[in-house]
Amino acid sequence: MLFGDKILNYWDDILADLSSLIAIPSVSVKGDSVHPFGDECAKAIDCVMDMSQKYGLKAKNVDYYAMHAEYGEGEENAVVMAHVDVVPVTPGWDTNPFEAVIKDGKLFGRGAIDDKSGAVIALHCLRALKDEGVQGKRKLRVVLGSSEETGMADMDYYFDKEQIPTMGFTPDGEYGICHCEKGNLDFNFSFKNDSEVIKIFEAGTVLNAVPNSAKCVISCTEAEKEKLKALVAEYDGAFTLSGDAEELTILSHGVAAHASLPELGKNAISLLVDLLYLVFGSRIGTLFSFVHQYIGMTCDGSQIGVAMQDEPSGALTFNLAIAKADSTHSEVGIDIRFPATKTIEDVRSILAEKAEAAGITFTVLKTAEPLYLPKDSKIVNILSSTYEDVMQSPCTIYSMGGGTYAKKMHNAGVAFGPVFEEKPNESAHMINEYADLEELKKHARICLEAMYRMLVTE
Repeated sequence: MLFGDKILNYWDDILADLSSLIAIPSVSVKGDSVHPFGDECAKAIDCVMDMSQKYGLKAKNVDYYAMHAEYGEGEENAVVMAHVDVVPVTPGWDTNPFEAVIKDGKLFGRGAIDDKSGAVIALHCLRALKDEGVQGKRKLRVVLGSSEETGMADMDYYFDKEQIPTMGFTPDGEYGICHCEKGNLDFNFSFKNDSEVIKIFEAGTVLNAVPNSAKCVISCTEAEKEKLKALVAEYDGAFTLSGDAEELTILSHGVAAHASLPELGKNAISLLVDLLYLVFGSRIGTLFSFVHQYIGMTCDGSQIGVAMQDEPSGALTFNLAIAKADSTHSEVGIDIRFPATKTIEDVRSILAEKAEAAGITFTVLKTAEPLYLPKDSKIVNILSSTYEDVMQSPCTIYSMGGGTYAKKMHNAGVAFGPVFEEKPNESAHMINEYADLEELKKHARICLEAMYRMLVTE
């Protein structure tokens, strides 16, 4: 029997605590000096603080940016990092997204797999180590943040105040071990709304998700309305029209996906812009014409000239995430994940050149350098042996486009679980997000075994 198997003794408590945490609609928003990411994220931090203290763990709230629970002593600091914030909910759920519902062996709810289950399980793993009185070589912390989905400023603040990790992992990816994460560049293109047609455009809420819906209000002639109706009929339910030609509302229906895998979705903004361009051409305005010309339906950056790839991490991904327009202003927000061997400047310079040539304003919102740990590093060895001993199968070492808290570990950590390659779960950020309970039990066993080994390994 491996030490990690002991986590199953806590399973009922894990499910109860996970239900309590899912019930909090902890979407990270701009807050105030007391609750920097809003009241709901603060409630989630309070919730996991209460859990930690209830189970006799030493816990600290770091100004509602993050918290940690701690076990053990030593100069070195091993960490498991997860987050208690979630992406916003879009319509279409079969259940209440903020109620944990178990059905057909799955637990449904926003945050079920990204990443509240990872947070709760890590706390109970720390509890199990304390209950067994394990003596370690270093302290072990479970660090839980409240703004992973909106830029990870929580961890910048946290590690300004707290100890930098010696090693660690975040259960916010897939098994085996992600030793390489792409860099990130989030930015806006903006221009005055000089469209003769578009009065309002609204789509997207966050940069790290493919938008599944978009809405615009336009003014056109009756003949143009009829042309639109004919085109819409050819798209098999992708669009809905309502109103008269003077104030015609068009809804675009796409498919949501994570921004790191935009090819799995269907971008509602791109669909709508392309439809409008087919009817009105450049009359849709400078910015939206630019979007049509340089983005279109692509999600690899090829139309704007930033398509690139490398061997460790694969191809660049390009996600047109947000679009807004009112009577005076228009803008779009875009998320790029670029290969680990490239630099921010490799991408930024091309985008800036294209924007300048078109007279469009280019504004960088957020950047993150890539993460890369050698396959023979200490933490990779600990985690790969853990996985192989628990699962009795080889541990793959891979790269990904998604940005996780591993990037905030100062090149000392990786993403490790909780989703298994042989049973993929792509519901994160999507309608009807869920965690498969049997798969979650496997993850819990691996997580405890990994934390045990991080604690006791010389």
